[in-house]
Parts: sequence; structure tokens; C-alpha cells
Amino acid sequence: MGATGGVAVIGEVKRRSPSKGDLLADLDPEALAREYEVGGASCLSVLTDEAWFGGSIADLQSARSATLLPVIRKDFTVDPRDVVDARIMGADCVLLIAAALDDAELRDFHTLAEEVGLDALIEIHDEAELGRALAVNGDLIGVNQRDLVTFQVDQQRALRLAPQIPSGVVRVAESGVRDAGDAARLAGAGYHALLVGETLVTSNDPAREIRRLRGLE
Repeated sequence: MGATGGVAVIGEVKRRSPSKGDLLADLDPEALAREYEVGGASCLSVLTDEAWFGGSIADLQSARSATLLPVIRKDFTVDPRDVVDARIMGADCVLLIAAALDDAELRDFHTLAEEVGLDALIEIHDEAELGRALAVNGDLIGVNQRDLVTFQVDQQRALRLAPQIPSGVVRVAESGVRDAGDAARLAGAGYHALLVGETLVTSNDPAREIRRLRGLE
């Protein structure tokens, strides 16, 4: 996921959020994916959850068709079939939220993802979940700065957890990345990539916003 310059950016295709409502209700996944690629994004994240985020499998497949960038299926993975479905719909990576899975599920889903040719981004929120992710040999770990219950963003969470993530693990900071200043602080803390949704989706120029986040403008 390395970028040619600055920190890598994972651009999210996201129509709405539970806390903010509609972000871009008439979002065109193909057009947005192309904008992200032009801006230098290293990867796409596409919401396929319909109830909370207004996403769909069609959104992922449309974005996938418009670019050669790898794609993360962003959804609530709670069943082995969800992992396999991600592969079938054309994703390269599946999201595993540690808070939504017990230890056995986290291990089994991570193993299954590897078996079907998917990377697995394990999302954590605290030290205990980091320990669980490392226990299943997670090598791609995302720190979500947004609380799943209150939706509040803690800008210090990723900075606090960064030193505890071992070298050799790809570190991704998720949620609450508002501007180049946030991006620079997270890159300085050792994050390899930033998963950015709202800031890009609501921007008048997503490609330029990505370049700013990467420190290229």
C-alpha cells in the first residue's frame, strides 16, 4: 500500500454515515474511484452495507471496474459467508472488526480470508483488541478513532496505540482524518496508510485533497 510520496491514502466510497446522514447521496462510484486514482490513492475502501451506510455490492463492483486499485470491502463481516462473498464480488481485502467478533471468529475468518486469497484488515479500538489482532497473526491492522457506540472521534487514539503495534505490521489510521495536519501527525507516529472517507467524499476536489493529505501540495 505504499505511495510514491507521503503517507498512503485509502479513499473510501461512502454515501452516508450513521452520525452525519447523507454525505453524497447521488455518489457515482466509478467517477469517485477515478478521482481517487488520479489523486494518488493507493487503495479503495467501498461500503457495501446498505442499512447504515447506503452502500451496496453494486457500488463495489462499479468502483472496481473503474480502476486497477485494490479494493477493501467495508462491511460488518459476521459470518464465514461474508468473507467468501467479498472474494466473489471482486474485493481484494475484507474488513474484520475485532469488537464484532469473538476470538474464534476472528481467527477463523482471518484464516479463511487467506485461504480464498484475500487480505484482512483487522479493525481495533484499544489495547485489548490490538492483542487479539496480533494473536491471530494479523499483519494489517487499522485503528479506528471513532467510537462504534457514541460515534465520537478520539484524535489521540491512533497516536496512543501506534508505538504498541510491532514493526512488520502495516498500520492504518481510520476515521477523523480531517486535513494535512492530521495526516502529518499520523504519518509521524508511524502509520503507513490513512483510510479517509468523509473528508474526501464531501470535497469539491477529491483528487487534490488526497495530494494534500499525502503532503504533496
